[in-house]
Amino acid sequence: MLGNERLRLATYNLRNYLSMDRHIEGSWRKDYPKPEHEKQIVRAIIKEVSADIIALQELGNISYLEELRSDLKLDGLDYPYLVHMKGDDDLRHVGILSKIKPFEVHKHTDLNFMYFKERLFVRRGLLEVVFDQASSQNKFRLFVVHLKSQLSSIKIDPKSELRRVREAEACRNRIIECISESKEGAFIIAGDFNDHPGSSTFRRFESKGDKKISELLYSSDSRGERWTYFYEREAIYSTVDGFFISTLLDSSADVGVGHIADSYSSMQGSDHRPVYVDIDF
Repeated sequence: MLGNERLRLATYNLRNYLSMDRHIEGSWRKDYPKPEHEKQIVRAIIKEVSADIIALQELGNISYLEELRSDLKLDGLDYPYLVHMKGDDDLRHVGILSKIKPFEVHKHTDLNFMYFKERLFVRRGLLEVVFDQASSQNKFRLFVVHLKSQLSSIKIDPKSELRRVREAEACRNRIIECISESKEGAFIIAGDFNDHPGSSTFRRFESKGDKKISELLYSSDSRGERWTYFYEREAIYSTVDGFFISTLLDSSADVGVGHIADSYSSMQGSDHRPVYVDIDF
């Protein structure tokens, strides 16, 4: 449960923390796990951030999350609680590690939308985890997302922009339903949105029509840079990871500035950098 204390929340795309076909030391390997040296770097960065709750993307099945938790404990960072969710994507999943016991867990795997002439599911679903305190004023909901990447084989939607917008709409509408039914409007949306600030995807999480529901938390590293993802093939830096803070939480708690971890070796463990924020309840 949460008391009158500071909570550190983080989000981190681990880059394929799973088994897949990979190039390893110049050879093509089938169904090969994430290399150990990358895992070590990922763990070192997670330990450096030392969040109370960390949302994770690009996980394999639950055994990979259990492995990560076990290895972190050996490294001196203990997360007693984990939640794993498998969506429509058979390979990449989302989850959380937490020092705080979840009060409720809801795995929204049924979200779907029309995409041109077919109905599709939100590939990684929407993970909802509720954290509680004796005073309901300190209850908040964490929603974890990992929206469709910009890779696409659809010529009329070459960067999957429309598909991502539809996924964002489906997630946002479900979030509105959740907070309307519970009468508790304090929430955080965390994850990899695979788009950029100001995009149609980001705007879907900020409002619905004239109704403002949340605000993007702008984050930066120690040099003031805001990028969280590096696409090596095209040498593009972009801001795809982070948090949306609900208007109610922003008015009832002291939400600090967002930080991007910028360890020297961070890009060797993943092509994303973790984002974190401290919240005083």
